[in-house]
This record gives sequence, structure tokens and C-alpha cells, in this order.
Amino acid sequence: MALVLTLSIIAIISMIVLILKFPVIKIGKIKIDSFFVPILVVALIFLIFPIYDKSETFNTLTSNTSLNPLKILILFISMSFISIVLDESGFFGYLANVFITKYKSSQMKLFITLYILISIVTIFTSNDIIILTFTPFIISFSKKGKINPIPYLFMEFVAANTYSILLEIGNPTNIYLSSVFSISFIDYLIKMILPVIFIGISSFLTLILLFRKQLKKPIESFETNEEKIKDKYIMYVSLIHLILTIIILAISNYLNFEMYLITFSFALSLFLFVSIYSIIKKKKIILFNSIKRIPFTLIPFILSMFVIIMALDSVSIFDKIGALVNNINNQNLQSFIYLLSSTISSNVVNNIPMTLAYSKILNNNLYNILATIIGSNLGAILTPMGALAGIMFMKIVNINKIEFKFITFVKYGVIVTVVSILFGFMSLLLI
Repeated sequence: MALVLTLSIIAIISMIVLILKFPVIKIGKIKIDSFFVPILVVALIFLIFPIYDKSETFNTLTSNTSLNPLKILILFISMSFISIVLDESGFFGYLANVFITKYKSSQMKLFITLYILISIVTIFTSNDIIILTFTPFIISFSKKGKINPIPYLFMEFVAANTYSILLEIGNPTNIYLSSVFSISFIDYLIKMILPVIFIGISSFLTLILLFRKQLKKPIESFETNEEKIKDKYIMYVSLIHLILTIIILAISNYLNFEMYLITFSFALSLFLFVSIYSIIKKKKIILFNSIKRIPFTLIPFILSMFVIIMALDSVSIFDKIGALVNNINNQNLQSFIYLLSSTISSNVVNNIPMTLAYSKILNNNLYNILATIIGSNLGAILTPMGALAGIMFMKIVNINKIEFKFITFVKYGVIVTVVSILFGFMSLLLI
């Protein structure tokens, strides 16, 4: 037990240090994210040496059940590919530019309009896609308009990690816990409508209060370049694929289809179309860029964390932790503890490892599961350490030389997260 726990702690601490100090590793001309390396090393140690009983780990990875993390990865990567192709076609950039051009006379109008747009797009894609797509866009128009990008960047992050709660596909953490505990797409959606409304409205009003002085300042000058659709055929086909994927996911429980098969089928269909179309038109840039943007580092990270969590579970770590919370007689107090602790824990180990660990602690209590899912999304707002989206966000901000310090993010993050937790808990009481 001591060895498993020690190595796991070393892996997590090393991951945090790398994220904060050395986020990228350079090997010649190749740059790769560093955060998953210590997790991968420790996972390999667990697998190679006789440190714990690995039978359950291998059985789960080869099983045809919702517990299999490979299915979760296929689902998320497939959805990411569909959304990225749609973005590469120029759809989201064009959409954002239309809104900005219309409401560029007032910072407050621009702020509210972008919040609505980002929230809507998040629902049908995911928080990671929003961060990759809108962060460079916000930085660009802020420079052109000579306005402070911080309110817009933080607003984007709050909206992306609030409305990612609504659908199962909005976050890998949603996908994993709802799959493990067999919550259908429609049941999940129905239960999460009220929490998203409560958290969405309260966090938005908090953002307005936080940035009201800056948003009252006039925009000195604002020239926007006309954003055009790069390829309308790819845009139409990828948009149809995204819409159909979401519709069929919604009725998947009635069709008796597994969600990972649905998303993979549509992603494969889109990949084949774009590949053939690119060859015929001799324009391969959209396909290459889309593949390049897929978050492949998520694969070794999730699989390695899964091994570590299974190792910790084999020495009964989670049984002991779960007993402390699950034996509390008050259901409301239980849910609040899960909501608060999952939010905080996401910023200690990142929200995906937290979710893997909590799946071993949760006792199939729906309210506790929903509270944990909400916490896994809100944890990303507290600090950039809370989710991979935060790590990607800070990397983009630093590359573009925007002075958005870690401590500044946390200062805003604490305020919005506290409000969101309180209103999220209130909504759980009403479900």
C-alpha cells in the first residue's frame, strides 16, 4: 500500500510541477505537452513490476462494458474530430465575426453577445473545443480594438466550463461518470437543465459585476477582417454530421446503440468524406490541420491515470475514503461534500483523474454522481490546473504574450466558483 500511494503522489506532484514550470518538452524540432509524462512513467512501473494485482485492470480494458476507458476515449476523440473539422471549415470564426461586427460599438454588448454565442456553441461541442477555437479569436479582436482581453478571456472560460455540464458529450468527465453509472443521454440532460440554468445565470451576473468598470470603457477603434467560410462543402457536411450525432446520441438508449459506436461511426464517415474530397480538390490543409489539433495527449494521460487509479483501488484507498462520506446520514450534506470536494480535487490532480478516482468512491447515488459531475466542470474555473482545457488556455495566452497571471485567474476563479457551487447545490435540492 505504501509503495503504491508514494509513487502515485510523486506522479501527481511531478505533473503539477511540469504544468506550472515546464509545460512543453522539446525533442529536436518536435514539441509535446509534458503533463502526462510522469503519470505514464509511474503507470508503466505499476504494469511492469509486481506491485499490485493487475488482473482487474486488464479485464476492464478488454471488457465490453461502459467501464472501459477505451470507449470513453473513442467517444471524446470522435466528437473532437467532428467539431474541429467544422471549425477548420471556418464556421465558428465566421459566426463569431458576424456577431462582433454587429455589436462592436459597445464593450458591454460585445461581452454579452460573445457570452451567449460561446455558451450555445459549448453545448453542442465541448469546453476543450471552445478554448482552442475562441481564445486566439478573442486575443486577436482585443488587440485590434485596443481593449483589455482579460474580461473576455475569463468569460470564455467560465461559459465553456458551465455549459459543458448540460450534455454528456460536453466534457470527458461527464461521459465517464454517466457511462460508469449507466445514466442515459436523455436522463442526464433532463437532470442537468436546472443546475445549468442556476449556475449559468449566477456566474454570468457575477462576471458582469467583476468586469463592469472595464466594460464601460469605449472601444477606441475596431477594424475587423471579413471572415469567410474556407470551404462551404466541408462546413455543410461536418455541421450535418455534428447535428445527426447529437440527435442519435439523444435516442441511443432507445436504439440500444452504445454512444462510442455512434460518435466513432460519424467521425469515420466525416474522415472518409474529407479525405476523398481533399484528394479530388487537391486541398488537404483542412484534413491535416484537423488531425493535428486532435488532443491525442489525452490518450496516454487517461490510460495511465486509469492504471494508477486501479492500483490505488487494489489497496482499498477509495473504500476507506468512500466510507467517510457515504456513511453520513444526511443526503444533502453528502451531495454538498461531493460537489465541493470534486471541485477542489480537480485542482489537485486535474478533473479527469479526479473523476476516475471518484467513480470508485461513489455508491450509485444519483445526486452524488450529478454533484461530482458538476464539480468536475466547475473545478476548471477555480484555477487553470483544474482541467486540460485550462492548461491549453494558459499555453495559448502565454504564446500570444497576454499578461494573464496565474494568481489573477485564481482571484477571479475563486469568486465565480464559490457562487457557482452555492447555486449549483441549490439546484440539486430542487431536482
